[in-house]
Amino acid sequence: MLPLLLVPLAPAQAREAATVQEILDGREFYIDSREARVKQRATAPQEISTRKSRGQIRFDTGAAGRVNRFSQLRLGSGCFLLKKGQILVSGPQSGCTRSSRMSVRGTNYLLEVRDDGEAELSVLEGAVEIEPLRDGEPIPADEPGAAPPTRVEAGQRVTLSPAGVVLTLLRLSSGDYSSILGGPLFRGFSVSLPGMGSLESHLRRAMPGVPLPGSSLTPSLPIFGLPSFF
Repeated sequence: MLPLLLVPLAPAQAREAATVQEILDGREFYIDSREARVKQRATAPQEISTRKSRGQIRFDTGAAGRVNRFSQLRLGSGCFLLKKGQILVSGPQSGCTRSSRMSVRGTNYLLEVRDDGEAELSVLEGAVEIEPLRDGEPIPADEPGAAPPTRVEAGQRVTLSPAGVVLTLLRLSSGDYSSILGGPLFRGFSVSLPGMGSLESHLRRAMPGVPLPGSSLTPSLPIFGLPSFF
């Protein structure tokens, strides 16, 4: 008999999973195109999508994600892939677009992918490092034209081309914060965000004039002056 050879297996990267915590505005919240329900679990490579509904999911990392209307994302290994729409992430959960990876260690950020393929990242608190990707993989640093990672700090917004090139890097104004905090990814939710305490601390320190989420105060801006995300 031939001796049994024990071949060590390479460690596999864990697949992402998320549990539905809350669904708002109807029942158009889906896992793999099937109507989802609260407490239902999705595992990579399943897709989560919305139409006219919004919802909150909890990743196994402990982070939460609030998915806006008309959005689509796919769970992966190491990061979720946002194909279109908007997601607010609170906690240690990295996100990806087709050409960029957003690496975090516990933060609050808003990621949007537009119909034309451009992406916009707004870091509300903490910091995010953007790494360019090609076909979902990091570009070798010694490759000609390879760009170094871009660090985006709290209170900054970056716009990325469909190829992952940084187009703009701007400061978020108090009006930007007010619009986001009063918008569809904060309004109406009852399940709290795990990073809400850190976000509120940052707002008190850096944006003292901006009402905190859930505050009875309203921003001193006319309603028609607030941009609509969706």
